[in-house]
Amino acid sequence: MNVLVDTSVWSLALRRDAPPDIRETQILARCLERQDVLFSTGIIVQELLQGFRGPKQRERLIEHFSALPLIVPDLTDHIEAATIQTTCRRKGIQITTIDALLTQLAIGHDLEFLTTDRDFTLIARHVPLRILAEG
Repeated sequence: MNVLVDTSVWSLALRRDAPPDIRETQILARCLERQDVLFSTGIIVQELLQGFRGPKQRERLIEHFSALPLIVPDLTDHIEAATIQTTCRRKGIQITTIDALLTQLAIGHDLEFLTTDRDFTLIARHVPLRILAEG
């Protein structure tokens, strides 16, 4: 399985000595056990780095994420993300620019999306975003 893992899940999985007993961290653990291909993108790494303190944690995080395939958005991704944002707004759902871009990256690269952010559940009602709910 190919999965784009959102900041919300990584944050829970990496910030504590033992990840909390939350469905999404359990799914992430199963993905890692199966050696699924986990993807990231620059904004996810940036958000995680902004939340960590100390150079050791920072270096460890950079090292872990250097091993993951990194999706670099291109112009088409940004154009499609704008379309997603407009589609959602017309349906009465306000989404952030970052959420629209992450949605596009998952859709455009045919990835399952693992997140704890329920905004993506609303987004998925109007665009073909596949949220990973079972590992």
